[in-house]
Amino acid sequence: MRAWRDGDGGHDALGAAVEAARSGDEAAFRAVYTQVHPGLLRYVRVLVSDEAEDVTSEAWLQVVRDLHKFRGDGADFRAWAATIARHRALDHVRHARRRPAYPTPVEELPEPRTAPDAADLALDTLSTAEAVALVASLPVDQAEAVMLRAVLGLDAVAAAKVLGKRPGAVRMAAHRGLHRLAERLGATEDRPRHARGRDE
Repeated sequence: MRAWRDGDGGHDALGAAVEAARSGDEAAFRAVYTQVHPGLLRYVRVLVSDEAEDVTSEAWLQVVRDLHKFRGDGADFRAWAATIARHRALDHVRHARRRPAYPTPVEELPEPRTAPDAADLALDTLSTAEAVALVASLPVDQAEAVMLRAVLGLDAVAAAKVLGKRPGAVRMAAHRGLHRLAERLGATEDRPRHARGRDE
């Protein structure tokens, strides 16, 4: 059995799959995509919200095109893919800012959704969409650091390379972001149920 199919965690299964994918093994590339895509999509969603699917697809197209140039292990690949996705997301944001904005008539706006009951919110029970939205509400530097460290699983050095910052700055941003998330979750859980619905 090929090393990347073992999935025993005793070796760098992702790195082995990437190496096989570089040699043209389609099954190996599917394994790489399956392991990396969910976290990458969540990271991009923090940066570009509703356009995340398209932007992440563009990033994967570049990954496929440039895969033959990649050298490194599984952790290096995650960082490389995150860097590509971040660049595509920033390009998308810059392009969107240059497009003229056309006001939407009020009658075409969707009905506002009712916020979920805050008593039911806890970090370990949040849906993926809620968790991503909560992280996205952080300052951008903290949101990116939290997503790269906690969701994509990058260490501080790899995350720092993606963001073009020092590892210490990334650690601090992730720490502050996680602390702020904990405070928000704690504050919503501590409030009386009858008070939550009025202002959320």
